Amino acid sequence: MSKQIGIEVSIACAEAAGLCDVDVVAAYPITPQTHIVEHLSEMVADGHLDAEFVPVESEHSAMSACIGSSAAGARTFTSTCSQGYALMSELCYIAASLRLPIVMAVANRALSAPINIWNDHADLMYARDTGWIQIIAENGQEVVDLTIQAFRMGEDPNVSFPVQVNLDGFTLSHMIEPLTIPDKADVDKYLPPYRPKLRLDPANPVTFGAVGMPDIYTEARKAQDEAFKNSLPYIEKAWDEFGKQFGRYYKPVETYKTEGAETIIISMGSISQTAMTAVDMMRAEGKKVGLTRIRLFRPFPAEALFAAIKGAKNVIVLDRVTSFAGGHVSGPVALEVKSILYDRKHHPKLRNFLVGLGGRDVTDQNFMEMVDQVAASKDDGVPVAYEFINVRE
Repeated sequence: MSKQIGIEVSIACAEAAGLCDVDVVAAYPITPQTHIVEHLSEMVADGHLDAEFVPVESEHSAMSACIGSSAAGARTFTSTCSQGYALMSELCYIAASLRLPIVMAVANRALSAPINIWNDHADLMYARDTGWIQIIAENGQEVVDLTIQAFRMGEDPNVSFPVQVNLDGFTLSHMIEPLTIPDKADVDKYLPPYRPKLRLDPANPVTFGAVGMPDIYTEARKAQDEAFKNSLPYIEKAWDEFGKQFGRYYKPVETYKTEGAETIIISMGSISQTAMTAVDMMRAEGKKVGLTRIRLFRPFPAEALFAAIKGAKNVIVLDRVTSFAGGHVSGPVALEVKSILYDRKHHPKLRNFLVGLGGRDVTDQNFMEMVDQVAASKDDGVPVAYEFINVRE
């Protein structure tokens, strides 16, 4: 039987990884993800989890150890964020290219400078081209569920890619919520043992990560790109089968009150729950506003997202990071949305807002302000320039 308890979300994330019978955890502490791996180390030390916990001297070393353990056939987990992810990133490219289904929780945090330990999506976006599957939680229950699902996704022989579970630092990681923790037997039924297609084995020597000369490198990257795009239906299958077993369903793109909406807001992460409250308030005032949330950022669910917004007159895209791209839109999510609208005959007007940087609150009133600004805009269909919202004078 599953159990319902009040628990810190970081601890619940660790418990979920433990339910998946991880074999190796290699990690280095960094705020605000430390409680995740700290609790895993306690589980191993206390004998509650039969795994190797590898304390290392840096995030770079943590991912190096994870690559070795996963290549040897061990179910592997780690966690990091922000500057730690930046240090780790060299190895993250290798993990993806070697098709190793490592699972990593990222308690999303701003990147310096100035030094900031609070939440935005700088590390999530920094990671977007490493070749990892990226899934995004909105609340604590989703952190538990997505952690379990991540192993199922990545280890599917039709996928074989590492998976990053994103949870907003502090906003989620340090919150205590009433959560449903699945029963171990149910998790075992959903998640089969890890059986790698290739592994390092002294009895059957193979080479991993050899030099790719110019005459093969393009083909290798092309093969990785095709495999990554083809992983989408298997990601959806993992979500569908989780829903059938546990009653909680997930999709690459999820909507809230978008039926008949003239203006649709696009968001990711815990800010979406505030956005839902704002949508309820605006609907009560007669404003035709809805919300679309991106659950899967890589591989990017372009067709599902277009289907969710195509009926709107206006689309507001929220980005929680600066990317210094300039132009009409600047944030990476807005640039993705703009790209899927480019060759469509009919598409909504697009407006990009940069919000919640470095942990600044985004309130329901801020959402109303954004919608009112778009409604008052007199542009002729060309998207107006992006802007920062909630900036102090």
